[in-house]
Amino acid sequence: MEIVVFFQRKMKNMKNKFNFKLISQDKNARLGKLTTAHGIIDTPIFMPVGTAATVKAMHLKDVEEAGAQIILANTYHLMLRPGEKNIKEMGGVRKFMGWKKPLLTDSGGFQIMSLGKLRKIENNGVTFKSHLDGTNYFLSPKISTDIQNALDATISMQLDECIPFPASYEESERAMKLSLEWAYKSREAFEEREGYGQFGIVQGSTYSDLRELSTKQLVEIGFDGYAIGGLAVGEGQELMFKTLDFTTKNMPFDKPRYLMGVGKPDDLIGAVKRGVDMFDCVLPTRSGRTGQAFTSRGTVNIKNARHTLDKRPLDNNCNCHTCTNFSRAYLHHLFKAQEILGLMLLSLHNIHFYITLMKNIRNSIKLREFDEFEKVFLEQYYSGDIELM
Repeated sequence: MEIVVFFQRKMKNMKNKFNFKLISQDKNARLGKLTTAHGIIDTPIFMPVGTAATVKAMHLKDVEEAGAQIILANTYHLMLRPGEKNIKEMGGVRKFMGWKKPLLTDSGGFQIMSLGKLRKIENNGVTFKSHLDGTNYFLSPKISTDIQNALDATISMQLDECIPFPASYEESERAMKLSLEWAYKSREAFEEREGYGQFGIVQGSTYSDLRELSTKQLVEIGFDGYAIGGLAVGEGQELMFKTLDFTTKNMPFDKPRYLMGVGKPDDLIGAVKRGVDMFDCVLPTRSGRTGQAFTSRGTVNIKNARHTLDKRPLDNNCNCHTCTNFSRAYLHHLFKAQEILGLMLLSLHNIHFYITLMKNIRNSIKLREFDEFEKVFLEQYYSGDIELM
């Protein structure tokens, strides 16, 4: 029997089109639809990362043709260049970059960790020293939210403090509580518009009681969706899955769940198995630019000499533009010659691979065959690359 759970947030004098519909489940794996002002998103979904209003080494038409339904941009980087005022003047980041579908903006919270030497955290926000020219920028929950409003992000994120692993209980508790304070202020600053949403971010490192408290407090604030932050920061897959097990069980059933910054194909499958709906990661495009391709038989380093005379495609099971038109030998040549086209073709393939993976996951949930899909996919994925000719 098909499960249908429908949630719609009520707003004063406005019917908000931002709503999440849970269509079906296969154990904890969830099939859903998220309706927004800029289009419908099928979940589980992978979101390509376009940090500076571009998915690196890709044309947006190729991103869309690969099947992407939503992409991600970054508040911190767009604040620095070209600046939110300029983007607002151009009609928002979607219009600025020519993307017509939904777009999610990170709040700048990840940069609190990744730019640790260039920032100073205080209770009311964080001061960054620009990695571009050394200029100081202050980012508070309100400022971050105001910038995301100016960017016209379909989905905005609260400002949070993401800390690395390992972290002591005391440090994790401090960061979690600060993130909760910032969550209240981010929610207060959010501009209510039809079809737009804002997500809170669950923190607490790998401590179950902190994750539970964070989730409970965020739900009391009341967000349109909930993200799981502070994972994929060095804890390893086993501990990440364990943390997801005790985190997702406390998350609202009728709201989308977003695991931030994850990950490898087997990470995505394991997280879907534990009830996660949305993902983003730079890995497909970053790997593509360094010569690593994701295939149904695992990863392939196209720079290796074994591909010099290989007439076969990267992946016989893939129908992307790269695999249907070019050999491994040609891709190998492009990377050895340091041609930009090589980066573009591998990035295109990797994005297509990830989005197709999510499409196949959705289909397996619909058919109540997710466990079998997981088994077959991982057996092949871990089997290693095809043999030499």
